[in-house]
This record gives sequence, C-alpha cells and structure tokens, in this order.
Amino acid sequence: MYLSTIDRSQRGGTRRGLRGRATAVGANVLALGVVSLLTDVSAEMVTAVLPLYFVLTLHLSPAAYGLMDGMYTGATALLRLVGGYVADRFRKRKKVAAVGYGISALAKLGLVAAGSSVPGLGAVIVADRAGKGLRTAPRDALITLSVPEPVLGQAFGVHRAMDSMGAFAGPLAALGVLAAVGTTDPAAFDALFLTSFCIAAAGLLALAAFARDRRDEQPAATPVNLHAAAGLLRAAPVRRLLYAAGLLGLTTVGDGFVYLLLMERQSLPTGWFPLMAVGTNLVYLLLAAPLGALADRYGRRTVVLAGYAALLAVYLLLCSPLSGTPVTMAVLCCYGAFYAATDGVLMALAGPLLPPDLRTTGLACVQTVQALAYFASSVLFGLAWTYWGSTAATGAAACATVLAVTATAALLAARTGKGAAA
Repeated sequence: MYLSTIDRSQRGGTRRGLRGRATAVGANVLALGVVSLLTDVSAEMVTAVLPLYFVLTLHLSPAAYGLMDGMYTGATALLRLVGGYVADRFRKRKKVAAVGYGISALAKLGLVAAGSSVPGLGAVIVADRAGKGLRTAPRDALITLSVPEPVLGQAFGVHRAMDSMGAFAGPLAALGVLAAVGTTDPAAFDALFLTSFCIAAAGLLALAAFARDRRDEQPAATPVNLHAAAGLLRAAPVRRLLYAAGLLGLTTVGDGFVYLLLMERQSLPTGWFPLMAVGTNLVYLLLAAPLGALADRYGRRTVVLAGYAALLAVYLLLCSPLSGTPVTMAVLCCYGAFYAATDGVLMALAGPLLPPDLRTTGLACVQTVQALAYFASSVLFGLAWTYWGSTAATGAAACATVLAVTATAALLAARTGKGAAA
C-alpha cells in the first residue's frame, strides 16, 4: 500500500525511540542486527586504518588507491548476483548469508598469514569483500520478508543502527587491543587480527543460533530459474530503480577518500584518521532508525534524495576554503546522515518492487549495480585527484551529485510500486 494508507497505530510507532522500534520490527530483524553488529566490530577493527596505511605508509598514489578501493567492491559484483540467485533458487537465504559471513571471518586469519605483503593483503581484503557480497542480499531479503511492508523503513533503520554500533565500536576496540598489547610489539597487529576473527566467529554463531529463515513460505507458483530472474529486468519499475542506483553510485567516492581529503584540507594529524570513521558511524547510529521511520511516513524516495543532498554538502565543504573544527564536525555529521538516509532506506524502497520468490536476486541486482558504479567512481576520482588536484576532483564529484540526484528524482517520480517510491 502507499504510505498514505498506513494506519495511525503504525504512524505512532515512528515516534517511539529505538527500543520501541526494535520491538515493532520483531525478533528476526534484531537477531540479524546482532550478527551485523558483531561482524562490523570485527571488520572495522581492521579496515579503519587501511586507507591511511596504503597511502601514507606504502605511498600509493590517489589513482592507485582509487583502483584498489574500487576493485574491492566492484570485483565482487558477480558474487552478489550468484549469492542472490542461489538463495532464491534453493530458498536458503540464511545458509548463503552464513557462507558469506564465514568467508569474511576466515579472512581475518588470512591477514595474519599475509603479513606486510601488499598482494597478500589485497587478496585477503578481496576475500573479505567477497564474503560481504555473498551475504548482503540474502540478509536484506530476510529483513524484507520478516516484517510488513509499511514498517520496512523502521526495520532497516533498526538493523542499520545496530550495524553502525559495530562500525562505531570497531575502531575503538582496535585502539584498545593495540594499547593493551603495545604498538611497539611486533605481535600487536597479529593480536588485533586474531581478536577480530574471534568477534566475527561470534557473529556467525549468533546467525546460526538466533536468525530464522522463511521456512513457512509456500513454494513459488513459477519455479525460480535464470529465465525468471532475467525477467525482473523486463519490469519498468525495476529498471528505473537500477538506473537510479547506478547514477547515485557514481557519486560515491568512498570513505577513504573523504577522510584523506578531510585530513589534507584541515591539516589534521594522522592519529585522527581512525576517529573520523568513529564520528561518522556515531551520527549514522543516532539517525538510522529515526530516518527509517520518517521514510515509512513521508516517503523513502524523499529520504534517499535528502541523503544524497547531505553527500553534496560533504563535497562542497571539502572543496571550500573553510577550515577549523566546526568544518570537520560538519563534514562527519553530513557524511553520517548520508549513510543513515540511504543505506537501508534504498533497500526498503526496492523490496516492495520485487516478488518475494525473487527478492534476494533483485536486491543483489541493485547492490551489484551500485558496486560497479562505485568501482567506476573510485577509479575516476582517484585519476581526477592525481591529474587535476583534490579541489577540482571534489568539485567534479559535487557536480556529478547534482546531476545524479536530479535524474534520480525524475526516474522515481512515477509511483513505481506500492509504497516503494512515494
């Protein structure tokens, strides 16, 4: 149903706090949130300092870093589609997600074996991203199938809030481990990686013990096969959504670039770098659930576009002559708001457009288009920074964001499905 038909009791739910929203969205969403929380603590313990390490320690150029950063996301695009299709074909969304979580957990042990080898580190991080590619669509499909459509925004908001708790805690946990072991100890980073693995393993156990698959759903009237999956692309609303996801993905240059730009523009010491992710994720944590509820009430398309307006503000601040602590705080707040308004809300917008028996495949298509667009964006931004300078590159990203938001507003202006784009 369109959002205007949501009854008053559901609307009242959007005014409650995170605890009330968590109760409304049910146990399965909370279980998946716990899994994501633990997994993100593990992941962010490792990744919070990697951009700094690659650029300042290994002295990679912005163009080389952009290529590497884009490859980690874009190179796993095919696995996203494979994971989505297999989950729908065999109706085993939880098992496919578990494989993805398991690969990412094992990748933490791979970091110990890789040592300081750049190719080895690259291979391990690609494996970690492959795990993420496999698990994301099945997990998000489970969320869409666990709650009624009118509260999808709340459900994704609660899940993403719990996810961002992990992203917020991860860099702090890393600092705690390094402080306890001692950064001068050669085994300090091995201890960090092993701790990260243990936390990821705990997340995998939580998935096995508490999350539930859709065991009670009836078999699809039409068998799930490649022809049926390809048929998704014949639906005009789905095509418009994919076009919009691709356009918006092209405007996203990645966290590493944003934080490196902020350090350059504001002349911040390198020790601040991990704390930038903490600041962004704190804002994400605080805003994810409220913005998810607002998306249910006022329209998911509207909230997504507002999120990209916040990203535009980030780019404008980064290429402006302004400096000082208020600018740094404003950038991190806008960046956190961007994630809170777009990450889960876009999946909530897409869910109702897709048939339940092909929902994982459809969400994987959206995520794949975004991943490929992100790959292109990272490479192009890195090249632009290398040859034009950071200010011109950031200005170009701002212009691209304006064009993408305008085009997306037009693409999703029509009512593409019940409640989806309202």
